[in-house]
Amino acid sequence: MFESDFEQREYEQRQQNLKDIVHLVQQSSPQTPDIAAAYPNSFEFSPAGIDIPKIRAQYDDKDAPVSGETLEAEKPPVAIAGRVMAHRAQGKAGFAQLQQGGQRLQIYVRLDNVGEHAFNLYKHLHLGDHIGVHGHLFRTRTGELSVHVDRITFLAKAMLPLPNDYYGIEDIELRYRRRYVDLIMNQDIRAIFVKRAAVLRALRTFFDARGYLEVETPMMHTIAGGATARPFKTHHNALDIPLNLRIAPELYLKRLVVGGLDRVYEINRNFRNEGISTQHNPEFTMLEFYQAYANYHDLMDLTEEIIQFVAMEVNGTTLTTFNEVEIDLGKWTRVSMRDGIAKFWPSCLAPKPTSDIFNSRESFGIFLEAVYTNGQYLKEKLEKMPDGITPDEFHGIDVFTAIFWLRGALKGDTPLGKIISDLFEIVAEKGLIQPTIIYDFPLAVSPLSKVKPDEPDWVERFEFYIGGFEVGNAFSELNDPEDQRRRFEDQLKEKARGDEEAMAEMDDDYVRALGYGLPPTAGEGVGIDRLTMVLTGSKSIRDVILFPLLRPQSKTAQAEHAKPQSGPLK
Repeated sequence: MFESDFEQREYEQRQQNLKDIVHLVQQSSPQTPDIAAAYPNSFEFSPAGIDIPKIRAQYDDKDAPVSGETLEAEKPPVAIAGRVMAHRAQGKAGFAQLQQGGQRLQIYVRLDNVGEHAFNLYKHLHLGDHIGVHGHLFRTRTGELSVHVDRITFLAKAMLPLPNDYYGIEDIELRYRRRYVDLIMNQDIRAIFVKRAAVLRALRTFFDARGYLEVETPMMHTIAGGATARPFKTHHNALDIPLNLRIAPELYLKRLVVGGLDRVYEINRNFRNEGISTQHNPEFTMLEFYQAYANYHDLMDLTEEIIQFVAMEVNGTTLTTFNEVEIDLGKWTRVSMRDGIAKFWPSCLAPKPTSDIFNSRESFGIFLEAVYTNGQYLKEKLEKMPDGITPDEFHGIDVFTAIFWLRGALKGDTPLGKIISDLFEIVAEKGLIQPTIIYDFPLAVSPLSKVKPDEPDWVERFEFYIGGFEVGNAFSELNDPEDQRRRFEDQLKEKARGDEEAMAEMDDDYVRALGYGLPPTAGEGVGIDRLTMVLTGSKSIRDVILFPLLRPQSKTAQAEHAKPQSGPLK
């Protein structure tokens, strides 16, 4: 429990401090049992429904604050509680800051008003302790809204010291690991998670208003399907069967559309046994929704509506700042994957791709070889003049390096569509800062999407990007059971070839469900974590997940604070 000798000593000192507080409480109320004096089980705010944020909003509005004269005449009575975040005593009086609901309010404690026992209790308080106070509102000489305290109720002791209020928790990983301390010390972090909750409310409002039904589907699957990802595995003891944690709810949601639930959505937790980065966490939240009698063009329009609606509900504007760049979520661009490769192709690499190179393995191979040959000069320039490389050339070097590996994949048995998709990610993804829909994907990377009628190697699928990464993925759903069976069989072949993310088992029941008839349907998944990153300007996915997955902490972990807070005022 203790990460330093200092913490252990402080904990022991605060145990004695708590005993002293219990004694002070019992001097004022002799019938109070020890446990009730140390840890009371409730505190009633007054007036009913009031709290510190509401007091701030009602009496301290920046445009129309209630004057000190009015407060002095009316003396509005209040009873509030919170965590002590600052305090000081000067002789027979003192000030403290209570934090509750993400805001702080000053209290003024005077010996003549609260009495000797209560004032001694006040001086025994540590930063982090919880107290309740009764009194009335007033303004100090400097104009600060405060509570003139008549009575103090001790509520809970902070047995461990808070980090220094100025330095906070400086170690970023420790902030994630000790999120409860981070939330106490950093109200900007708290605001991120308040906005995250607002994102979820806005999404539910949007879909409920359009006749969608919110549903819940299983989180433990006998077959990991609905996405290409490596699952987490577990075992059900009573049934003695292996299970996978859900990588996507897609196949169950489409079963519901087969069953006649034409518009469904689910806000769900997914689990993928993959790497961790600023954009990836193995456990994450997704919105998935499906609409019968629609296609991917309908969902392109709906996607733009969703993001603009959520932005306005959460931030009151479609403008947001991410990685120091202003993004307008009200202005969208639509580009096909093939055109996207050409649009973001580095000008220093020749030849520039044209639409005909994607038609066959042979034409794409000729293109890659030409680029590789012409791009050799970049490698030489990097070795000889590293300081003279332009941003476009840095991009060209990344693409050139990728082409070196893609040439080898093309000579092997990797599907052409997968190679094209990989090239797109290297060439274009980082440049997709403003809201962009990338549509028409290769069949090889889209096993659940409907084929384009005039291009059998491409499917009706799109992804949308904001801030340089994918936020959502959608497509016209494949509803031909025989075609779906063949796609699943292809996935099994990819698995046998060594693709750990491909499906490991045929989902016969899903194919059977399609046999009962899935109407023309479009479906989409949106990453809640990434959308929250964009709306809050958070650079890492860990900043928008309350408790992200971390490596186990070593025994030599750093202490939670840079400098200890002051002790009780005695």
